Amino acid sequence: MMRKLLLFIVGFSPFFLQAQEPAKFVTNDTTLQQSYDWAVKMALHYRGNPSDPAGPWYEAALPSRDAYCMRDVAHQTIGAAICGMNKENKNMLSSFVRNISESKDWCSYWEINKYGKPAPEDYRNDREFWYNLNANFDIIYACWKLYQWTGDKTYISDPAFTAFFRKTTEEYTRKWLLQPESIMTRPLHPNAPEPFNEQDYFHRCRGLASYVENVGDLKVGIDLMATIYRGMLSYAFIHAENGDTAAAAVYRKKAEDYRQLMEGQWWNAAGNRYYTYYTGAGKFGNGEGEMFLLWFDALQDAARRKATVEHLLQSKWNVETMSYMPVILFREGYWQQALDYIRLLSNPATERRQYPEVSFGVVEGIVRGLMGITPDADNNRITTLYRGSNTTTASLSDLQLLGTTISLQHTSSFTILKNQGKRDVLWRATFVGNYKTIKVGNALLKAQQITDNNGHILSFVDIPVGHGKSVKAMLQKSSV
Repeated sequence: MMRKLLLFIVGFSPFFLQAQEPAKFVTNDTTLQQSYDWAVKMALHYRGNPSDPAGPWYEAALPSRDAYCMRDVAHQTIGAAICGMNKENKNMLSSFVRNISESKDWCSYWEINKYGKPAPEDYRNDREFWYNLNANFDIIYACWKLYQWTGDKTYISDPAFTAFFRKTTEEYTRKWLLQPESIMTRPLHPNAPEPFNEQDYFHRCRGLASYVENVGDLKVGIDLMATIYRGMLSYAFIHAENGDTAAAAVYRKKAEDYRQLMEGQWWNAAGNRYYTYYTGAGKFGNGEGEMFLLWFDALQDAARRKATVEHLLQSKWNVETMSYMPVILFREGYWQQALDYIRLLSNPATERRQYPEVSFGVVEGIVRGLMGITPDADNNRITTLYRGSNTTTASLSDLQLLGTTISLQHTSSFTILKNQGKRDVLWRATFVGNYKTIKVGNALLKAQQITDNNGHILSFVDIPVGHGKSVKAMLQKSSV
């Protein structure tokens, strides 16, 4: 009998209780403006009724289901936060972490509908249900990112969340034989219902070892390896932020073990790319899933990373994979290609652009990617970097992050940040190019330099910005 789902909205900080509106974006690039406007409108269209039994929610699954699944939620949360859906994010993630259980072998519910119940399309009972094993680790990463974005410590210290992290990285990992020493030799269907019915996808797909669902005889996908790596590393960061440096070191080492396994066994030198799956017959193969190596930032070898990006750019992908490309390509230094994907995803002619991940991905791609906004709750710092052209300008207003609200105006030569909230922040004003100094007010501040993943030299200065203050950082040609 289907058990009723327990949903709780836990520990909202005061700044999350106010009504929230989407961040407003304005640019002189007409097509980009249309892309953002369409994406925000579509994302808000998917906002559920907060009086539904599930509580505040947004669609993050096939729209006809009125539901949200673990994978899509994990990938839509930052776009949702930009659109003012912090209450939805917290409620939905709470519903996932609170429903992990031993009877489901430490899985949660893969998909929850607006009635606050596991979606019947994916769940029959605790022994028969659909589940992609990436999900738990993806949720850990999503919680870490939301903490970094919002500054809300619920995501890293609330008992329900920390219990989920602990059960996932320990009991769940052991139960599903996902340790580095067993993940390549595990049976195809551990923890399968008995008697096992291969034709019943609630049996066959109870514990899929990948987000890629079209590979028969799949033992493990490289996307699962990358997800576990990032989940373990995120848990290390969470331990460090909560003051447990010893535990942080343990999980950092566990994450590194998975990365070493990928680099040691999954790289196909002849094809100059990573294999994407490993079968029960002991053979590697290629298909989808390569993108997740970049989404989870699992690659440290610069040449292999570049080869992975180049292969993704040369291939045709489904709309779910394409929705992740803008933010990835901006981070990797492929700025024009990122803009091309934003325009493609928002084009009315693009097939299945109505899938929820698309609009949320476009919003995130513009705000995190083009505008270069990266909050860092650890240091109470907001980084900005305009990745637009010399002929375009762009601005954001009413963007809520780190417990405050900011407005931002970008050109290629200056940025103005206004802190409209009640908390002081540290602003890392970053510009493209190698500059000795950056002008802030009447002062010339010595700039520091870094290089992005595609070789762009970036210069930055750190500037305290008090609440209610507006600061302008500006380049001067003489400082090159």
